[in-house]
Amino acid sequence: MRGDENGATADAVARLFRQRMEMGGDEVFLDRMTREEVHSILSHSVRSSVAGRNQTVLESAMSDNVSEHVKEVAAMQRATRETYEQESGGPPLPVEFPEDYDRLREIALGCSKCSLSEGRKQVVFSDGSRTADLMVVGEAPGANEDATGVPFVGVAGQFLDLLLATIGRSRKDSVYIANVLKCRPPGNRDPDPGEIAECSPFLLKQIDLIKPSAILAVGSFSARLLTGREGVALGKLRGHVHTYHGVPLVVTYHPAALLRNRRWIRSFWEDLQLLRSIIDVD
Repeated sequence: MRGDENGATADAVARLFRQRMEMGGDEVFLDRMTREEVHSILSHSVRSSVAGRNQTVLESAMSDNVSEHVKEVAAMQRATRETYEQESGGPPLPVEFPEDYDRLREIALGCSKCSLSEGRKQVVFSDGSRTADLMVVGEAPGANEDATGVPFVGVAGQFLDLLLATIGRSRKDSVYIANVLKCRPPGNRDPDPGEIAECSPFLLKQIDLIKPSAILAVGSFSARLLTGREGVALGKLRGHVHTYHGVPLVVTYHPAALLRNRRWIRSFWEDLQLLRSIIDVD
């Protein structure tokens, strides 16, 4: 399949997902497909047979009968926004790093502050546009990211791209992506406090230099770091607008968690609508 056909199919999938969510459905198209077909769609290389098999689903979803659910959620979230955006959490901005982005990246690529540097293949600094209005903050690189040096390139990252496309955002021109840790923890274990303490100043300086209009923190570690609310469950942090040094901050589940537990997809979708209500304000 040609590149333009791949892109068209990916766009159609993003529209399908958005419209199924807007119509109030908790089940999405993923449950109608095999694991291999899902991976193929998420990597923008769907075979024609797969697209044809789901044409009926696409056509039935492409309707104008959008429920009021999303509008109600957005209204509710705007009502709470004024309260939460007065709160500025998270650690202080780092002062020891340079103001030059390329120099910051160079320092990160040569970092050996913690033991993660000993086993890494690549330092995973960032991906996306440095002029983006939205910054997505993840937790730590996985095996695919360690191999490529690019964050969110596995299946979870491809799912994230699909989800962001539903609100008109792409790492090509409007999203900047970075992680709390720049090196992969062995076996994809959770980051430990010492690693976060050593590595997070790079992320905080990235936020300072990129100056996004909004931040989306995915996963517990990034959410707790940027809100400054250690020990608080992610489920209690999501659904509100926080701020990180004046920047509106929305926290939600990690896309890898959504692939394991589809019950959270609806919550993620609602968090995306909250995020969209912030970044789409004229």
